[in-house]
Amino acid sequence: MTWDRRGLLLGTGALLVAGCTAPRSSSTATSPAATASSASPSASGSPPAAAASASTPTPPQLPATTAWSADGNEIEGAVKLVATRMIETLGTWDAAHAGVAAAGARLSALGIDPGLAAQAAGLLTGGTAAALQVIDAQYGGLLSSSASVLIPTRQWVIDASGAQTERGWTFDVRLSAASPAWRVTAINPSNPGAAAAVDSLATQVLGSSRIDLPPASRADIASGQVHDSVLRAMLTLSKTYTISVSVIRSGHPQYVFGTTRLSDHPRGRAFDTWRINGVPVVASTTPRSLVTGYMQAAAAAGSYNVGGPYLLSGSVYFSDQTHHDHVHAGFST
Repeated sequence: MTWDRRGLLLGTGALLVAGCTAPRSSSTATSPAATASSASPSASGSPPAAAASASTPTPPQLPATTAWSADGNEIEGAVKLVATRMIETLGTWDAAHAGVAAAGARLSALGIDPGLAAQAAGLLTGGTAAALQVIDAQYGGLLSSSASVLIPTRQWVIDASGAQTERGWTFDVRLSAASPAWRVTAINPSNPGAAAAVDSLATQVLGSSRIDLPPASRADIASGQVHDSVLRAMLTLSKTYTISVSVIRSGHPQYVFGTTRLSDHPRGRAFDTWRINGVPVVASTTPRSLVTGYMQAAAAAGSYNVGGPYLLSGSVYFSDQTHHDHVHAGFST
C-alpha cells in the first residue's frame, strides 16, 4: 500500500504541521491617519504635507515541506510512518507552540508518550517558528518485536529578528510492536561533534555536487571522525553515480541491531546510500541492475561488507529486511 505524502497527517499535531509549513502572506498597511491626511486638502487650501505611510515588514517565510510517505515496496511501511509523523510534528512549530511542554501535547495528540519530547529538545527551541523536512526514513534494524528507524532531517528556524537558519539531525527512533500501531519507546538524536580541521578528501566530499549529504552526515565529515576509506569510496562512486547518503556516523545505533556486535557506523567506517542517480533504493520502480551495479561498485571501491535489498554472490555481500531500503558499505580499516 502506498501512503499519500500529503495525506495521513495525524491528529492535532498534524494540523499544526500543515499550518506552520504553509507560506505566510505578506501585506503593506497604511495607517488610517495617513490615509485621511492624503485624501483631504488642508484648511488653508495649500497642498497637504506628505503623509508618511507605515509599512509592515514582510513576515519571514519558512520553506514549504512535504510529509514523508512510504513506497509500496516498503517492508512494514506503517512502522516508519509512526516514526516520521512524530519527528515532523516535533520539528514544526510557531511561537505559541515552541518548547518541550507544547511538543509533549502534540505527541499526546498522536497517541505517543509526551515525555519523549524532551529527548528531541534541540528541535523545539531557538526561534519563533520552525519547519522540518524528513529527508529519508530507513531501518537501522527491524525485528519481529522491535525496530530502529533512522530519520535524517533538515530544519529551518526563524528567530525574533527575522533571520532564518538551517540545521538538522539524524534521529534513531526506537519502536516496539504493539496493537493497533507500533509504539515509540525512545528518540536518539545525532551528535556529530564540533567541526575540526579536515584533509583534502573530506573537503572534496563536502564540496561535491554528486554527493548529497544530510546535515548530520555533513557534520560527521566536518568533525574529522570519518575514516579516509569511506571518503575515498564515496568520491570513487560519485564518478559514476550521483548518490544520496542517509547515515554515516552519528545517529546510527552503536551495535548491529539485535546483537552485541559493534557497528562500523559509529566508528566512522561505514556509510549508507538511500538514493542512487535520483531514485530511491527501496522504490519498486528502481531498476534492480542499478542497485546491484552500485553494490558491486562499492565492493570494488574497498568495502568488505556490502548490504542491500539483493543478495549477490560472494562473501562481501549480505541482504536482510533491514537493508531492503538502502545500500550499506562498511570498511575494515
